[in-house]
Amino acid sequence: MDNKTMLEGILWDLKSLGDLFLHGSIESGTKNIHKAFKDALNDILTLQNDLYTLMSDENMYTIEKVAETKITKVQNKFNPTLEEE
Repeated sequence: MDNKTMLEGILWDLKSLGDLFLHGSIESGTKNIHKAFKDALNDILTLQNDLYTLMSDENMYTIEKVAETKITKVQNKFNPTLEEE
């Protein structure tokens, strides 16, 4: 297994844990449980950002830049009133 595949798997796991901790913090019944999930979520988000930065620096994770006109076109397609604002 190459590094990119392994790191993509780890990134996927971090994203999944982030979702789990987010819902745990939202649905927690006590302040102590809420704090535990919130702290865990913050830690996971930090790890996710660090891993993304590493992968991005190594050209393993690229994001395609989209022209502002294309974004506006899609926004207007789904909400034509945005153009009027």
